[in-house]
Amino acid sequence: MEFIVVPAVSFIASLLSFYSGFGLGTMLLPAFALFFPVNTAVALTAVVHLLNNLVKGALVFKRASRDVVLRFGLVAIPASLLGAYVLSRLNDLTPLSSYDIFGRSFFITPIKLIIAVSMVLFVSWEVFPPFQKITFDRKFLPVGGVFSGFFGGLSGQQGPLRGAFLVKTGLTPDGFIASSAVIAVLTDIPRLSIYFTSFSLAGTGKNLTLLAVATGAAILGVWLGNAWSRQISMKTIKILVSVMLFVIALALGAGLI
Repeated sequence: MEFIVVPAVSFIASLLSFYSGFGLGTMLLPAFALFFPVNTAVALTAVVHLLNNLVKGALVFKRASRDVVLRFGLVAIPASLLGAYVLSRLNDLTPLSSYDIFGRSFFITPIKLIIAVSMVLFVSWEVFPPFQKITFDRKFLPVGGVFSGFFGGLSGQQGPLRGAFLVKTGLTPDGFIASSAVIAVLTDIPRLSIYFTSFSLAGTGKNLTLLAVATGAAILGVWLGNAWSRQISMKTIKILVSVMLFVIALALGAGLI
């Protein structure tokens, strides 16, 4: 089943990331979390996210703003390492509570609860108008890099924060996409170094194959997204996806996943 769900979500998320507020990590993490432990899901999502942005960056990197990338991206690197380290420590904590339903035991753990809260917050940021109106002046780019990098390392969900800090930099749409892709790569590489040294990624051939298929689907989404018009309306799809992500977040926080 994971070979159907994860690549499908990877393709759709990669495609939508060109047109809507939703980033690849926001949508792909829940798909991996359905089949893997949360820390592993974050790490696997990061691999696909990195490869996806390497391809996206290769297509548009010449349009990236060097000033924005340096002021935002360089401070995001240590912040990403810190977020990834916090995630690795959360994974070692004991469950907060447990309960039984129909003879099955479910556990509410700190790592699941924090990732679930993070999902709700970032999906809310991407969906509800009051959050979408939040922007920051260009002088706060380093601050944005710190917060975006930290949450990128902690949960892989950094797109809304990054967007809020980049939207008032005067970048063209192509420059915005290009700069975001380069910054995402700068954030992904350091956090992956922590994930691979701290987590058991269940590194079997099956997971490597799944990663390859999911990455291929994401790259296809990037190619189509770059080729198609940016005027496509995604409002209805965005609402449906938001509801799905909220439901998955609640299930994750309750220990059902």
